[in-house]
Amino acid sequence: MKNVSCHEEGGTLTIALNGHVDSANAAAVEEEISGFRATHPAQTIVVDCEKLDYISSAGLRIILRLKKAVADTRLVNVSAEVYEIFDMTGFTEMMEIQKAYRVISVEGCEVIGQGANGKVYRIDRDTIVKVYLNPDALPEIHRERELARTAFVLGVPTAIPYDVVRIEGGGYGSVFELLNAVSFAKLLIRGEKTVDEVAKMSVDLLKLIHSTVVKPETMPDMKAVALDWADFLADYLPEEQYRKLHALVAAVPEDNHMMHGDYHIKNVMLQNGESLLIDMDTLCHGHPVFELASMFNAYVGYSDTDHSIVQSFLGISWETAAEFWNKSLRLYLDGADEAAVKAVEEKAMIVGYTRIMRRSIRRNGLNTEAGRREIENCKQKLAELLSRVDALTF
Repeated sequence: MKNVSCHEEGGTLTIALNGHVDSANAAAVEEEISGFRATHPAQTIVVDCEKLDYISSAGLRIILRLKKAVADTRLVNVSAEVYEIFDMTGFTEMMEIQKAYRVISVEGCEVIGQGANGKVYRIDRDTIVKVYLNPDALPEIHRERELARTAFVLGVPTAIPYDVVRIEGGGYGSVFELLNAVSFAKLLIRGEKTVDEVAKMSVDLLKLIHSTVVKPETMPDMKAVALDWADFLADYLPEEQYRKLHALVAAVPEDNHMMHGDYHIKNVMLQNGESLLIDMDTLCHGHPVFELASMFNAYVGYSDTDHSIVQSFLGISWETAAEFWNKSLRLYLDGADEAAVKAVEEKAMIVGYTRIMRRSIRRNGLNTEAGRREIENCKQKLAELLSRVDALTF
C-alpha cells in the first residue's frame, strides 16, 4: 500500500499520508514528496493525516523539514492517537495541527431549527447538531462559537457547542447538549403553549438581548449590512426612492446594543423553563428596527406572495404567523397605541422588503415567475412606505 500521495491546486500542496510512516519507509516517503515539490512549488502545504495510523521520529523529521521549507505548513484530520504523538513531541506548539472530526449522519433526524446559514437537527434525546449550508464552514463555526461565548458571558442564555463534527455526505456541524429542549415553534405546533404565551417568552428574551451592550468590534454592525442591502437596489428602484431609502438607513444612529439578527421561533428553545438561543452566527449590534425587520420577514414578509412558505419554514399557518408577529410587536412596544405600533411596523417593513428584494434578485428571481412576482411586490410596498415614512428610528 502506498504511504504517500501528493497533489497541488491553487498554490496549495496537499500531502496525504497513509498507514505507518517510520524508519522503514521514511526515506522513500520523503523522496516522493521532494520529487513532487520540485515540479510543483507551493506557498502552502497541507498534510492530510486522515489515513495515517502511526508516525515515528523519522516521519516527524519529514514534517519538521517541510515546516522549515514552507512556513505555511499545517496538518489536518489527525486522529487522537497520532495527535498525542505530535503533542508529546512539541509539534502542536510550533505548527497548526487539526484533529480529525468524528462523522455523524443526520439522515432521518428531525429538523428542529433553521437559520440563515444552516439547519438544526435533533440527533437523540440529549443532543442536537447545527449543520451549516456552506460545506467549508469551519471558519463560520469557530466564529459562531466565539459569538456564542461572548453572548453567554454577557448574560444572554445561549446554548454553547461542545463539539465540531463532519456530516456524512459532506459539510460540518456544531453539536450541542440540550436535554429535552423544545423549540418555540414546536410548542405552538403541539398546542402546548398559546400564541400569547410563546410571544411573551419570545419578547422577554428579545428584550434581554437588546438591553445588552457589546463592544462593537466583537460583532458585526447591522447598519452597515443594511446599507449594503439598500445600495444593491440602486439599479432596481426609481432614483428618488433609492435616495430616500439610502438616506433613511444612513440616518439610523450607531447603536452598540446586541441583536440576534435572525430571531424567530425555530431559533429559540425551551429547556427546563429557560429560553435558550441556538443559532448565534447572525449575532450583531445595532438599532432594534433591524431586528424587527428580520422578524417581520420570518413571519410575514418572505411569505407575502406565497403563504405556504411560512408553513414550510416554521411549521405554522400564515394566519398564526401573522398573529404571532402582531402580538410580538405590541408586546415589544409595551403598551404603545395602535398608531405607534403601525408606525414602527412600517419602519421595519421598509428594511424587510429591502432585504427580500435584494435576496430575490441575487437568487435569479428576475428570471422566474415566482421571483418576478416577489420582486414586484417588494417594489410596490417600498414605493408606498417610502412615500410616508421619514425616519426608521423609534
